[in-house]
Amino acid sequence: MDSALFEQAKAVRERAHAPYSRFQVGAAIRTESGTVHSGANVENASYPEGWCAETSAIAAMIAAGGEGAARRIAEVTVVADRIDGRLTTPCGGCRQRLAEFSTAATPVNVIDPSGAGHTYRMDELLPAAFAMEETP
Repeated sequence: MDSALFEQAKAVRERAHAPYSRFQVGAAIRTESGTVHSGANVENASYPEGWCAETSAIAAMIAAGGEGAARRIAEVTVVADRIDGRLTTPCGGCRQRLAEFSTAATPVNVIDPSGAGHTYRMDELLPAAFAMEETP
């Protein structure tokens, strides 16, 4: 696990906008070109209209511009509190979003704020992703 990604995801988590659930999540992604982008979850009163930290990080990557390696995710770190003692993995929608910009072997680090966690491969989290191996 890239400790810089952990630190960035942990820091951006503190800036999450989660007034309803109070469940703050931070995500940081490193692209194949080496750039790092992060994001936090954003909630609003119309619950389905909010978005996840992973979505925010991907949006930051897209907004930064670039093509090819600048838009392919090499590693992901998500920092969130545990729920009932279990690590918080990306939701189904975020798994698909991450898969579309990564490969089956991309590591996804799921970490609690203390730094304890587990690393999954993208294909472990979403084994039947749409177009897993294709990159935009």
